Amino acid sequence: MPMWMLATGALFFNQRITRMQVVGAILSMAGVLVVLSRGQLAWLANVHFVAGDFYMVLASIAWAFYSWMLFQPAGSQPKDAPEIRSDWAAFLMAQMVFGLGWSVALAGGEWALTSASTSGISWGWPLAAALLYVALGPALLAYRCWGLGVQRAGPAIAGFFSNLTPLFAAVLSAAFLGELPQLYHAAAFMLIAGGIVVSSRK
Repeated sequence: MPMWMLATGALFFNQRITRMQVVGAILSMAGVLVVLSRGQLAWLANVHFVAGDFYMVLASIAWAFYSWMLFQPAGSQPKDAPEIRSDWAAFLMAQMVFGLGWSVALAGGEWALTSASTSGISWGWPLAAALLYVALGPALLAYRCWGLGVQRAGPAIAGFFSNLTPLFAAVLSAAFLGELPQLYHAAAFMLIAGGIVVSSRK
């Protein structure tokens, strides 16, 4: 994500890539590789890519464009122009409309062509709480926080924080699955955090 964010900004949004940002991206990606390889980098030679990996690359590129479109550098608007505050909401609404449309169409097709139905769903408060969490947490609050972070720090810096995702996954695994963090998690955190610090230096 950091490399796609930097490349997208440089190629399409007239942003200059600094040497420190490149160094930070390398450090951050090294931290992710340490997590993925569980501290044994030779294991990476056994990785085989599948179609889903290609889809994730496309999603990362799309996310980079989305983030840069949210960002408005200081002084980029005329003084008499109204300040735009609702871009994140407009983008989110567009995603919700398309997402809901496709979900309804595909679910309707599944119910019409197969034996799948809603009869197997256990309706109740646990399901309602889960749906409420999904609606307010990752679907609304997370997008709002990302928009605020992009506006304040810029997409290039914000993109580095996405590399913390594997570490958060390790923390959640420890909390809910009983998988204790290992020494390589600490090494990965130092690399990723170091990349964030280095990339954000003036």
